[in-house]
Amino acid sequence: MSEQAKNITVFVVDDHAVVRRGIISFLEFVHDITFIGEAADGQQALEKLGAMQAHDELPDVVLLDLHMPRLDGVQTAAVIAERHPQIRTVILTSFSEIERVHAALAHGASGYVLKDASPDEVEEAIRASQRDEVFLDAAVTRVLTQRLVNPSHGLGSLSAREREVLVLVAKGLSNRAIADQLSISERTARTHVSKLLAKLDLTSRTQAALVAVRDGLVKP
Repeated sequence: MSEQAKNITVFVVDDHAVVRRGIISFLEFVHDITFIGEAADGQQALEKLGAMQAHDELPDVVLLDLHMPRLDGVQTAAVIAERHPQIRTVILTSFSEIERVHAALAHGASGYVLKDASPDEVEEAIRASQRDEVFLDAAVTRVLTQRLVNPSHGLGSLSAREREVLVLVAKGLSNRAIADQLSISERTARTHVSKLLAKLDLTSRTQAALVAVRDGLVKP
């Protein structure tokens, strides 16, 4: 039986019921793709997948939202990859979440598709995952590529000194303490902090600390 003819089972995870309903309604019209379950967040998804495994009913593909309560998409993708390596995970994302796409892919996701993508694109993402291919939404890929080539935002945009300052911020140091640590003036330290916050699109030192931890610059 060819890949196209093989029946593919799909589980949908999104905290918005209207999104789940839309995807499920679309899948009902695809003859060789079958919807077999849904969850409103990552924690519920893992619980349901555990129960399905006990009955040998695991899906082939999980369509997974990134931003959810209790357990987000990145964490959920990582657990699915560890517990159920046979499942392929496709991330449902939006332009506002693309900074987290790389993290999701690094944690086992097979690809990503925009929430406002056409039904054909969602279908192709599902099929690509079954061919062990990585499906990357073209629009999101263009944005990510542009940022890699000309990184005006994100850690790649920080100078070596700004990365040093970010690490010290994450360790809880004040501007005065940062200045003493780096043998610079307090005013210069404050300027570095302001610039790195702007480049990372952040508004507080706490957010900066979380970014540093998330991206491995400092240990949690």
